[in-house]
Amino acid sequence: MAHVRRYLVCDKGRQFWNDGFKTWCRKRGIRPRFGAVGKCGSIAVIERLIRTTKRMLRLLPVIPLRREAFRREIGLVLDWYNEHRPHNGLGGRTPNEVHFRRRASHRQPRFEPRPRWPRGSPCATPWALVKGKPGAIVALDVDFFAGRKHLPVVRLRRVA
Repeated sequence: MAHVRRYLVCDKGRQFWNDGFKTWCRKRGIRPRFGAVGKCGSIAVIERLIRTTKRMLRLLPVIPLRREAFRREIGLVLDWYNEHRPHNGLGGRTPNEVHFRRRASHRQPRFEPRPRWPRGSPCATPWALVKGKPGAIVALDVDFFAGRKHLPVVRLRRVA
């Protein structure tokens, strides 16, 4: 079995670059990796994750004060972020689609509501096949991940 390397991407702020942090990483077999010092955007992906997580947590009606409850909410936000939120930096795919090598949702066959639209005509980018016959009547379903109103899951479904 190959040795798995574990990394933690951060900057060299005082909260990270100190003896306590280095010891914590060493005990867990984690190698700290740092963005390029002084280079804007060098850790942009992780910064975007942090920004989105904070924004989604601010939408909670009440911020849980108990540690376990707060961790549960963070976990739900991260699960939603990885499974349901498309990312421009990943070509419109979700992190889970990339990690688990699943076909991207936006590449799946699509509904075509225009009845006389030629099946092979290009649609919005990326191009996707038409599911069924053109002229589909569709409904927009908005669900909420784990019942959380601030974590939307949007789907189209054929009706009638």
